[in-house]
Amino acid sequence: MTELAAAKAALKTQAVETPSWAYGNSGTRFKVFAQQGVPRTPFEKLDDAAKVHEFTGVAPTVALHIPWDKVDDYAALAKHAEQRGVRLGAINSNTFQDDDYKLGSICHPEASVRRKAVDHLLECVDIMDATGSTDLKLWFADGTNYPGQDDIRGRQDRLAEGLAEVYERLGDGQRMLLEYKFFEPAFYTTDVPDWGTAYAHCLKLGPKAQVVVDTGHHAPGTNIEFIVATLLREGKLGGFDFNSRFYADDDLMVGAADPFQLFRIMYEVVRGGGFSPEVAFMLDQCHNIEAKIPAIIRSVMNVQEATAKALLIDRVALADAQASGDVLGANAVIMDAYNTDVRPLLAEVRGEMGLDANPIAAYKASGWAEKIVAERVGGQQAGWGA
Repeated sequence: MTELAAAKAALKTQAVETPSWAYGNSGTRFKVFAQQGVPRTPFEKLDDAAKVHEFTGVAPTVALHIPWDKVDDYAALAKHAEQRGVRLGAINSNTFQDDDYKLGSICHPEASVRRKAVDHLLECVDIMDATGSTDLKLWFADGTNYPGQDDIRGRQDRLAEGLAEVYERLGDGQRMLLEYKFFEPAFYTTDVPDWGTAYAHCLKLGPKAQVVVDTGHHAPGTNIEFIVATLLREGKLGGFDFNSRFYADDDLMVGAADPFQLFRIMYEVVRGGGFSPEVAFMLDQCHNIEAKIPAIIRSVMNVQEATAKALLIDRVALADAQASGDVLGANAVIMDAYNTDVRPLLAEVRGEMGLDANPIAAYKASGWAEKIVAERVGGQQAGWGA
């Protein structure tokens, strides 16, 4: 098989999970902006997600967020997804929107609040059982704002204790994905601030615990591809939350701020054996001022383009240049792949998959945007408040 044929074959197997919350209303910390046609229920979110998969062919699963996506019958929700041609994916917990969590959730100084938080995480595992999901994705807003506010080591002990209880509840084929975030909303200490802290906890927990790398949750100048390479080397990279940020944690469309960085990350994924079902490619974005479904389609396409370029790197030539100390030659191999226009290649791949070469144009021509604006009138639109 030629390198080009191998790249095409790999691209056809790619899967990018879209987040249910990205289809709802969102905004800044100051205001949530409503749009016409936004889903009112988790079932309508799945309808929109199915359109992304219909036109991209590589978005077969949808991540749920609890309690935003709570329903009375999760089996019915899973069946609805299946009928629309998608499946339910990761279950995301929420321990950051309750007044009780002002001083933390599973790291809170009060045992009763920690119990409430852990019970919620256990509920999420119950939902995994009901939906067939394999991934429990955890992010904690826990931390402190002032020196002396709480005991830093004590909070790590509480974190470890809570995670261990949830870990023991996981069933066969299920895993825990722990995300880190170096600041916000805590400004002095954050209890899971970096990949090292997340890795340390996952290593102690066992093989079912892995680290999630959110591409927007790093300090400026952080070499994210080094983190990816290291976690892959250690067998502890569970997945990505793809997004972009210009200054802090903006949750903008993946590839919007630094497409070259996304390409470098995807190269390490390909080189390190991470282009597999064991590493989940998930979007974690909020579309505040742009139309939501086209933005998600565009994001999926951005991941595809970065992946295609990474797959086209001449790894033999790169290895030869690296081994001989040819600094400029090695860099040239990388840059040649990055500067390749892969849009014609992806158009070919989509054509061979029975898809329109231009997913955005196909979506616009489908009339779905006009349909949901006309039909989704009344009721309470989905969103995260504020």
